[in-house]
Amino acid sequence: MRLGILEDEATQISIYELLFSSTQYQYDFFGTIATFLAALKQEKYDLLIIDWMLPDGTAEEAIKWVRKNVDWRIPIICVTSRNTESDVVNALHLGADDYFVKSQRYFELLARIDSLARRAREKQETTNLQFGLYEINPNDQEITIAGKNVGLTQKEFALARYLFQNPNKLLSRVHLLEKIWGLAAEIDTRTVDTHISRLRSKLHLSPKSEWDITTVYGYGYRLQSSKETKSTHPIQRVMHN
Repeated sequence: MRLGILEDEATQISIYELLFSSTQYQYDFFGTIATFLAALKQEKYDLLIIDWMLPDGTAEEAIKWVRKNVDWRIPIICVTSRNTESDVVNALHLGADDYFVKSQRYFELLARIDSLARRAREKQETTNLQFGLYEINPNDQEITIAGKNVGLTQKEFALARYLFQNPNKLLSRVHLLEKIWGLAAEIDTRTVDTHISRLRSKLHLSPKSEWDITTVYGYGYRLQSSKETKSTHPIQRVMHN
């Protein structure tokens, strides 16, 4: 289990190092939001620990960015001295999974981290998914076509996997935004359109291939076998918000 820790206080960093010394966790510290987000673009972490007040901003900015740009399932715990109810509620609404007020009860913090890490491991899929020539590896977040790996971003992979797991279903743009990005409908739905376009190109999704994505104008998309695309559609199963 690899932890990404956004914390700028030397005393708190020392506490973390002591706390994790008896565990098998690997961890990296970041003192600013800028360095933290830069690392998340390159590295993969299994759990994130975020302090609220940083030299260049607040946890709010970091959490929003993570939920928009990194795997939406990654556990996040806020560890901070802010202890009002509104602070806790705000952090949880932003996308944090847990909230811990800095105190001397650090074994409780370790127990919370262990609990989040365990739940994250339990949610991991261990079996590859096969759809004809397409094989989806959930653990490595890779998709291969006839054994050849296709380079996808995290969000492209998450979207592709969700489409393959829901074949023949008409999925609205709003639904996909909420499921893959964890975002409300008020943001620009062209985000979905852009990612669908990339998947069409990278995964060769077309009527000439094994699988195709059809567009329902003004609504959303449907992934289905190209054979079905050419035939009469079965009764539509529309997935709403």
